Amino acid sequence: MGQIAVWLCIVIAFLAAAVAGGAAFFLGVNYRKNQAEAAIGSAEQEAKRIVGDAIKAAEARKKEIVLEGKDEVHRLRNESEKELADRRKEIQHQERRVLQKEESLERKLESVERKEDQADQKNKKAEERLREAESVKKSQFDMLEKISSFSQEQAKEYLLKNLEHELVHEKAVKIREYEQQMKEEGDKAAREILALAIQRCAADQVSEAAISVVPLPNDEMKGRIIGREGRNIRAIETLTGVDLIIDDTPEAITLSSFEPVRREVARIALEKLISDGRIHPTRIEETVEKARREVENTIKSEGERAVLEVGVNGVHHELVKLLGRLRYRTSYGQNVLNHSLEVAFLSGMIASELGLNPTVAKRAGLLHDIGKALDHEVEGSHVQIGVEAARKYRESEAVVHAIAAHHGDVEAKTIIACIVQAADAISAARPGARRENLENYIKRLEKLEELASSFEGVDSCYAIQAGREVRIMIRPEVVSDEQMTLLAREICQKIEAELDYPGQIKVNMIRESRAVDYAK
Repeated sequence: MGQIAVWLCIVIAFLAAAVAGGAAFFLGVNYRKNQAEAAIGSAEQEAKRIVGDAIKAAEARKKEIVLEGKDEVHRLRNESEKELADRRKEIQHQERRVLQKEESLERKLESVERKEDQADQKNKKAEERLREAESVKKSQFDMLEKISSFSQEQAKEYLLKNLEHELVHEKAVKIREYEQQMKEEGDKAAREILALAIQRCAADQVSEAAISVVPLPNDEMKGRIIGREGRNIRAIETLTGVDLIIDDTPEAITLSSFEPVRREVARIALEKLISDGRIHPTRIEETVEKARREVENTIKSEGERAVLEVGVNGVHHELVKLLGRLRYRTSYGQNVLNHSLEVAFLSGMIASELGLNPTVAKRAGLLHDIGKALDHEVEGSHVQIGVEAARKYRESEAVVHAIAAHHGDVEAKTIIACIVQAADAISAARPGARRENLENYIKRLEKLEELASSFEGVDSCYAIQAGREVRIMIRPEVVSDEQMTLLAREICQKIEAELDYPGQIKVNMIRESRAVDYAK
């Protein structure tokens, strides 16, 4: 009975809960329904409000757009009217300009017609005056023929002769002007031509004046001179300042350098190394130093020999060394030291013949080319270098001036300077001194004199300065001063056309008129 009561209570509780839940569900559904209906009503009212606001806004925007359209139409109408007004003004302006141009053309046309009429009248007057002038000219010619007793042809010939004489003078003046202009332009062109010629001919000259050849006992020695990785040849070139050329030439090595003393040091050192057979950097350094001392001793002894041969005293020991360096210097194949000795002896002889002190002349002649010993090391011509060296080592002003003037760089103001000039020219220009065949030399001088003598008015001519100058004596009664310029030009042209010669030839013409009378 107790269990039944428990189960009955549970069933009753379950039923009570079910009834309560159903009531609550029913009440919740009704509540939500009421809320939903209220929300729907509120939404419908809001929708109606929004639609009303939208309609009002659309009406307002419509009115604004209509107003803006009216304003734009009004603005466009104003702009069109303004543009039309501007175009009307421009058209009116163009019309006025066209009318003005038409009026201007009409006025010009009238002016041209008037000028043509005036020109026709002037032409008629000119023709009348021309006829009058012709008649006056004819009457004047007739009168002149009567007065001068010359016919028209004779008068014309007389005037042409006078005009020809005046033209000769003007032609000579013009030729002088053109020669000066051509000389200035020619100097510039000559520099360019010489530079190009030097570039093309450098190989031949260098091969004669800047290389020495050292013979080898065998070709195996070339490898020993080169050394491992070229260390031996680099050491020789660095110590001597000379380039070693090792090519396919059998059993020979070429030494190349513009400085003759360095080349001589390298030659002696290389010959010693080859004869010794021990070739390595330390041995090379020792041998080069020995060769340098040997060359310096040779230079000193050669300089002392030259001073003793000439017989001058008190020459500075540095100048003696420079004289010795000239032993390794050549000029056109002529050894400069031997040339200096020749000039010294010639200067002494000329000075003795003139009754002057031969010692100063010998000293100046011996030192005149001293600058050539330094021209590989110091910038400037050998004359400038020699003057500076002579002054540095306290030579007399007479010797310094002779050095400065021996090539005409400055005017010779002393007899000693003139003597050195003459001796230098004799030594350099004598047959055989500078690689010229004696027979060809004589033929060239004879041909030059013969060519100059072939012109009318030439009295005599002489080729001097080894053919670098021809001095022509002119007959003054045949050739005037003005005609001399033309004659010199013609002689130069003929020399250029018919002779082959080195350098240039100076045509020096001399015209002298003398009047001699005796007072009794």
